[in-house]
Amino acid sequence: MSIAGKWNVTIKAPTGPQKTVLELAESSGAITGSQTGNGTSTPISDASFDGSKLVWTNHVTKPLKMKVVFTATVSGDTMEGKCKAGLMGSYSFTATRA
Repeated sequence: MSIAGKWNVTIKAPTGPQKTVLELAESSGAITGSQTGNGTSTPISDASFDGSKLVWTNHVTKPLKMKVVFTATVSGDTMEGKCKAGLMGSYSFTATRA
């Protein structure tokens, strides 16, 4: 299963749903990409996929500088999981292939 392409991500944050777009590319077993939300796009790092579990890190710069680690279970054109936003806690998220 390929995870490459665009994904519409909705994070269930305490302030309401936060929408981002995750764009992934796969090349020679490596995963690269970027995540865009609130007018800012940042590259992702430390991405891995084992066939069903996807993990990536986003170093957000606005509105606060923080490291957000996403862990998701991928099933076809959907994924769901949790993101850990530094000291701000963990939040559920879902995503669908764009």
